[in-house]
Amino acid sequence: MAEDIKTKLDRYKTAPFDSRFPNQNQTRNCWQNYLDFQRCQRAMAARGADASPCQWYFRVYKSLCPTSWVTAWDEAREEGTFPGKI
Repeated sequence: MAEDIKTKLDRYKTAPFDSRFPNQNQTRNCWQNYLDFQRCQRAMAARGADASPCQWYFRVYKSLCPTSWVTAWDEAREEGTFPGKI
């Protein structure tokens, strides 16, 4: 399975189609992948495992989300005022 993830990351160009978000507006897709990345990072750190599978979510949200949103969300997480459930 780890090889499958590495292969997908090597072939990654941009965010693939996600049937949960079929519309043109990809705001929710951006938000969900940001949350999934943060959750994955936290889960892997708790296990003491390698966080490389989390890079998929990172690449997807980086290609979908405006940088200003990500910066604001990172600052809110640091301040403890982030509205999402991580």
